Amino acid sequence: MRVPSLIRYAARPLGAVAGGVAVWLSFPTHDLWWLAPVGVALLAAVTWRRGFRAGFGLGMLAGWGYFIPTLSWSGTYVGALPWLALATLQALYVAVMSALVGWASRRLLAGTENSQSCSFGRGGRGGGPVGAWAAYLLVPLGWVAQEMARSTTPWGGFPWARLAFGQANGPLLPLARWGGAPGVTFVTALLGMLLLVGALALTRRRRVTVAAAAVGVMLLLQLPRAAVPPEVQYAVSVSERIGLIQGNVPKAGLDFNAERRAVLDNHVRGTETFAAQARQNGWKDLSLVVWPENSSDIDPFRNTDAAAQIQRAVDAVDVPLVVGAVLAEPVDHNSNVSLLYRPGGGEPERYTKLHPVPFAEYIPYRDFFSRFSPAAELAGNFVAGDEIGVFEVQGSAPGRGTATDKAYAVLPTICFEVAYDGLIRDSVAAAGSTPSVLLVQTNNATFGFSAESEQQFAISRLRAVEHGRHVVHVSTVGVSGFIDDRGRVTGKTGLFTAEQRAGLVQPMAQSSLADRLGSWPERGAVLGFVVLLGLALNSRAIRKRATQPAR
Repeated sequence: MRVPSLIRYAARPLGAVAGGVAVWLSFPTHDLWWLAPVGVALLAAVTWRRGFRAGFGLGMLAGWGYFIPTLSWSGTYVGALPWLALATLQALYVAVMSALVGWASRRLLAGTENSQSCSFGRGGRGGGPVGAWAAYLLVPLGWVAQEMARSTTPWGGFPWARLAFGQANGPLLPLARWGGAPGVTFVTALLGMLLLVGALALTRRRRVTVAAAAVGVMLLLQLPRAAVPPEVQYAVSVSERIGLIQGNVPKAGLDFNAERRAVLDNHVRGTETFAAQARQNGWKDLSLVVWPENSSDIDPFRNTDAAAQIQRAVDAVDVPLVVGAVLAEPVDHNSNVSLLYRPGGGEPERYTKLHPVPFAEYIPYRDFFSRFSPAAELAGNFVAGDEIGVFEVQGSAPGRGTATDKAYAVLPTICFEVAYDGLIRDSVAAAGSTPSVLLVQTNNATFGFSAESEQQFAISRLRAVEHGRHVVHVSTVGVSGFIDDRGRVTGKTGLFTAEQRAGLVQPMAQSSLADRLGSWPERGAVLGFVVLLGLALNSRAIRKRATQPAR
């Protein structure tokens, strides 16, 4: 086979892999947000009108290029097999999406010029039953549908590394206030499709199409400015000072909490250090201190020494303290919980994690999967909670600072739960008209010095914008920090350090458009994708009727 032939046959597979890698580079810690539309454009270019089988294969290559590096943290301490299995499962969704786009675009645009090539722009003879521009919506709608599918299936799904989550440092972030994560994904993918349409039209010197695509890109990049509300001071709340304690662990890895008492002691010492700083700085408006997930893996309800250590920390700061703990209940199981301790003692309030992570906090079909990897035996046996967590905290007393004595709500979310749209939306709704703050408690010790911590922090930034809420994001080992309702960050910590931070956060009660719309933007995108697939399925009959002479 001649070299030009090899290049011709290798171009599409290489383009698919390059598209996946481009999307990966849009996520932390690379943060090249503009490469996400480029990646979408490359994948669309190589799969457009290629049919189902070719689209599937090329989409699989793109999915591997996308997820293998993005999810590399999942194999940090458990080895390559679980990591590659997870990446392959996620890549399958991209493959199916690409197969459907390749099949539907061929049928919708059958009869146009160069039907076996990536032809865009003027439709040629026939023009397709829905027109070229409607067919181009297959790509952005397909991305939203694909992300919805992998966010819900199997075992509750794995909504990590969505296109939207790579836009925390880009200009599209404010759009989360309107359409949530699905809306940001849609616009990101639409930008990619417009880039491709413009680039291919440019090669064919179709100036009108190039101009239309360029105008579309510019308008989409200007649109987020309209989504940002003006800076206002809300009468319902003023700033509250909240402290976060990042206690660190003795060592990274799966056995990070082998010295569970050391981890607990780290957070107690960190709280006492923070209390001394508060006295030194005169922080009389301090109303809450928070610890991360797994800060006490010794059950304080069954271990009096652990309970005494936590009480020691509460006494030091003399304000409510939220503790991430593991409880040895129900029988033969565990619960991952947030506990709210108040000064003066009493039974702590609790929130039990609603969505334990499969293959980490529990193993579906444990006996089966244990045959493939001994790491399966390292997973926990956690059960899910059944109630949204809403902790009511009293604001700082009048005369002690700038804050009010009105109560505000703290809405706890544990670790990967922050990636699930519905969980955060339900949490905000549960606070009702009470001004509230989102709390994300996480433990990143099992992922070492990888990008996982920054990827999760970027998700919290999107949630802050989406729901118009300040976020307190606290990790055992970092990164931790405070995020305002526009996604801006203060007090950010480093990885595997013991640090304490205080931040002024504003409990808010307003409802964003994304809150009011709920899951409808995502449902609408999926419905639109299904409609286009239905038109593709019936395109021949539609074309035949359209070409029949009128009687």
